[in-house]
Amino acid sequence: MSSVAAARTEWTYRDLVALPDDQLRHELIDGEHVVTPSPNTAHQSISLNLVRLLLPYLDQHRTGQLLCAPFDVKLSLFTVLVPDLVFFTAERFARVVNEKHATAAPDLVVEILSPGTRRRDKGRKRAVYDREGVQEYWIVDPEAQSITALRRPRAGGGLTDVTTASAAAGGVLESPLFPGLRIPLRDVFRRR
Repeated sequence: MSSVAAARTEWTYRDLVALPDDQLRHELIDGEHVVTPSPNTAHQSISLNLVRLLLPYLDQHRTGQLLCAPFDVKLSLFTVLVPDLVFFTAERFARVVNEKHATAAPDLVVEILSPGTRRRDKGRKRAVYDREGVQEYWIVDPEAQSITALRRPRAGGGLTDVTTASAAAGGVLESPLFPGLRIPLRDVFRRR
């Protein structure tokens, strides 16, 4: 359940940071202001499960930094997204993350679909992540209990559908960003 703000001239990052803190997720997609309500309980559980599954690996291997929403990814003056989870390699984190936001695309973006964001996450935001150089994009579908991993197979190439794994089929998610890590999807969608 999201809404697009009333039509006006292109919004900029300055307009976005001037908004009062209303506990909603405000994003800019090519100058268009998009507002999304806070995520539901299932969405939050999935996000926490992914963090729990990734952190032990990152603590052991020290390959980068995982950040959770709300965290702004400022891709331009007119495009500021707030993904559910982002991962930056250590080298990239040092270059593009400051105290307020990221100034370039993460290596990994995770979006957890909700009824109000499903179309945008799979369409407009996917196109922005592709255009901006995200190396890997996980689209998490709570209804289907599946994750589609899109990867950039080569420099200059686009994000392509690599695999969709489901909890019902005993699916396991693996990523070149986390060598040796196997994430059972049943653990991602487990309710605690």
